[in-house]
Amino acid sequence: MKHYEVEILDAKTREKLCFLDKVEPHATIAEIKNLFTKTHPQWYPARQSLRLDPKGKSLKDEDVLQKLPVGTTATLYFRDLGAQISWVTVFLTEYAGPLFIYLLFYFRVPFIYGHKYDFTSSRHTVVQQNCTYYWGFAAWMAYYINHPLYTPPTYGAQQVKLALAIFVICQLGNFSIHMALRDLRPAGSKTRKIPYPTKNPFTWLFLLVSCPNYTYEVGSWIGFAIMTQCLPVALFSLVGFTQMTIWAKGKHRSYLKEFRDYPPLRMPIIPFLL
Repeated sequence: MKHYEVEILDAKTREKLCFLDKVEPHATIAEIKNLFTKTHPQWYPARQSLRLDPKGKSLKDEDVLQKLPVGTTATLYFRDLGAQISWVTVFLTEYAGPLFIYLLFYFRVPFIYGHKYDFTSSRHTVVQQNCTYYWGFAAWMAYYINHPLYTPPTYGAQQVKLALAIFVICQLGNFSIHMALRDLRPAGSKTRKIPYPTKNPFTWLFLLVSCPNYTYEVGSWIGFAIMTQCLPVALFSLVGFTQMTIWAKGKHRSYLKEFRDYPPLRMPIIPFLL
């Protein structure tokens, strides 16, 4: 079995950065990045962009060396993408902030509502629900929900219970969709497939919608808006729906473009409408 020689050059200066000898033909770009990191530990794989042409597109991690248009001596060009932040860090940054901000209003720390209400808590049951989203809206919603003059929903406990049921159901649905999407792609693979319903009833929405995770998330915020009967929450739900519709339409278009046999009845986010 023949082996490859791989030289990696700087895409800007053409300086030789690394020479790899006896690389397996079935080695992937991800594996080559790991080999490159051994000689240049400051450039961990997530920072690396390897390409066949200095100004060309980055090769995918799953690309196999022997399937690339190169000879037994392959020349790859390296660009540093800069420090990369993991999705876990991004997720924690987004969601830890709102939790912290919400607690400031929940415990009514000084200088927010006035000294009379310092470190007191609301007597209304409905405001015990968490509000977790982006930092700015979290503060805006928390301010009104925890305000000393806040009034509970018009229909009281019945409205709260109904809206809470909607919220919980949609959260379960959102979780189910994410689990289905996770199981759709085997570990270590980036192969894209058409998502279909599973035995979980919450995933049956895939029959009519391309992005049911967005559908469920919008439903959760509608439930929360009904539960709190708070205008800022309603406005945030509307803004969120608008943004998620844009994302859903984009994903729906990519599905139609990529899969010729894509189910024709599906809509981006709302069954039969949108």
